[in-house]
Amino acid sequence: MTTIAEIVQPSGILSQGNADLLRSEITSLLEKGVKIILIDFQDVTFMTSSGIGALVATLKAVNAADGKLYICSLSEQVKNIFELTKMEQIFRPLANRQEFEEKVLIEIA
Repeated sequence: MTTIAEIVQPSGILSQGNADLLRSEITSLLEKGVKIILIDFQDVTFMTSSGIGALVATLKAVNAADGKLYICSLSEQVKNIFELTKMEQIFRPLANRQEFEEKVLIEIA
């Protein structure tokens, strides 16, 4: 049985090194047939331009696999980065995992 939704939770500074790990982890989930992925930013304190680039590349990969990518739990610092780069218009962040469960998982249940 294929898992429909998975949660990925990076931590620390989302920069080149761990952004590549994030992309790799999500690629692996897509290869396993996962169609809905939530990236929980609860433990991410900052994002570099490499982290932003990895997120955009990840979104493209998920879309190409006919999947859906969601993000939640942005810290104020990361939220500011999303606003400055207009990324919040592309990703439409959710407040937390509970909102993800209520708005996304309920629809597919």
